[in-house]
Amino acid sequence: MKKFIVLLVCVAVLLVGDTVLDKSGIESSFDAKKTYEQGIAFYNNKDYDKAFESFKKACDGGDMYGCRNLAIMYEKGKGVEEDFSKAAQLYKKACDGGYMRGCFNLGLMYEKGNGVEEDFSKAAQLYKKACDGGEVRGCVGLGVMYTKGNGVEKDFSKATELLKKACDGGEMHGCTILGIMYADGSGVEKDFSKAAELYKKACDGGEMHGCGNLGTMYANGNGVEKDFSKAVELYKKACVGGNMHGCRNLVVIHTNGNGVEKD
Repeated sequence: MKKFIVLLVCVAVLLVGDTVLDKSGIESSFDAKKTYEQGIAFYNNKDYDKAFESFKKACDGGDMYGCRNLAIMYEKGKGVEEDFSKAAQLYKKACDGGYMRGCFNLGLMYEKGNGVEEDFSKAAQLYKKACDGGEVRGCVGLGVMYTKGNGVEKDFSKATELLKKACDGGEMHGCTILGIMYADGSGVEKDFSKAAELYKKACDGGEMHGCGNLGTMYANGNGVEKDFSKAVELYKKACVGGNMHGCRNLVVIHTNGNGVEKD
């Protein structure tokens, strides 16, 4: 169980980094949407001052994507001084305006106590709102909270349901966490084959924790036939993709000479 919790925390941390700018606007005035799109272009060119101005103008004009992107800039300190409190206010505006990813981001702020007082119950409510509104990142956030009993009563069955919804909806972090639950037998019957299947889906979808975990399955022969060469391939992919566990496991493989020449 300890291994499950450690891995779960590592995967859940990835959710904090969900500060990718949205590329297309939702219903708003034509001028606001056009200004928002200009902001995206400025941001991609690393002209953060002009991007900030454009997103602010778009947000003031009723474009909720603009509000969320403006919140990201405050959260990351790009084009403006870092201000978690202001970011939280803008995420709330986006959420109240019907943009569910804003609700998810605001939930993260409450879970971490960034810009607002830490409140697991409030975070869970926001994740649920996002999840119910079709934002599957919210399903992952809420699912993780059910595994920990933070803001909700611990319920692995509910967690499994939410993570499956997220995974089926294309959120690869949900697939990885669900895979961990099957590999560890937490809340579900232990099933290495199912875990490997979920890790592969996550890895193919670009989630590097899934690649690293699948590599371990191949290294140990759990759920798949033992294959150190395949493990090396997956660890390398995970490492290059920024997963440090993949890098560490690649070191172990090279140290022991498993599947590769000892080096």
